[in-house]
Amino acid sequence: MQPLLDLQYLPNTTYFSLLANADKVILERNENFVKQTYRNRTHILTPTGVDSLSIPLIGSQKKIKIDKIEIDHHQKWANRHWRAIKSGYGKAPFFEHYADYIQHEIYTKHETLFELNFKLLTLCLDFLQIDTPLTFTSEYKHKVEKPTLDLRSSIHPKKAFTSSIKIEYIPYPQVFGNSFVQELSILDLLFAEGPNAGSIIRQQIN
Repeated sequence: MQPLLDLQYLPNTTYFSLLANADKVILERNENFVKQTYRNRTHILTPTGVDSLSIPLIGSQKKIKIDKIEIDHHQKWANRHWRAIKSGYGKAPFFEHYADYIQHEIYTKHETLFELNFKLLTLCLDFLQIDTPLTFTSEYKHKVEKPTLDLRSSIHPKKAFTSSIKIEYIPYPQVFGNSFVQELSILDLLFAEGPNAGSIIRQQIN
């Protein structure tokens, strides 16, 4: 399997399951930024329920290439995100194991969204012990040829994941609530399961 994916902010478990079970992953770096997607947002679980964390951007209303769009650091988004993450996961079993690394990247003033997302992605892949090769597109193509599977925007906050690839979510103990919540940031799984997170990720695709 060789999926073509958009680069997302602290993606959910579906995203990482695709990476873990792929022969190679191609990341789209030549598209224009798409609003209201996981490219600049993620969902976490907090004491009051699911919280959507969104990174403010400069010029998000314009057509700007994804690897050029800049983060608006005048807005104190890093403080907001880290407070929410700590509130949601500060008492999780493996929070202390990963927290410093995640906090460092969130507070580092990366100029572009693409840079921040890629840093966090590679960090989480290392935690999950996923070594699937990553490459980038050299140009934007509306249609891609086999064996590449176009999954750009298929993992989306406003619609269910639909693909020939079937995801079977494996419940694990979450910090809050009695019912298992799907489609949360990879942080939810990492902080709950630690070294076992990679095994869960791999099992979600048969």
